[in-house]
Amino acid sequence: MGIRTERNGNELIVEPVGEINILTAPELERTLSGATDGIELLTMDFKECDYVSSAGLRVLLATYKILKNNKAKMRFINVGENFSEVLENTGLDAVFDIE
Repeated sequence: MGIRTERNGNELIVEPVGEINILTAPELERTLSGATDGIELLTMDFKECDYVSSAGLRVLLATYKILKNNKAKMRFINVGENFSEVLENTGLDAVFDIE
């Protein structure tokens, strides 16, 4: 997995490439842990991410909670059908802002 990041003012755009699984989730966690300081919006762009495991969901949910405590927002864009189904089945579609 690779991760592209772009900062645009108070917005951070993160684009995971490939799969977020038990092996790659720690890389995403490291990327997000330092990069979210001082932002108002985190946009997760999943256009090139084919799979998100429960380990990946844990990282995304932990990041969401940190941002919420800092009064920042998190949104998902370009969510594929498989990932969308996982979010619906886990009830996380009601937690995350999915566009």
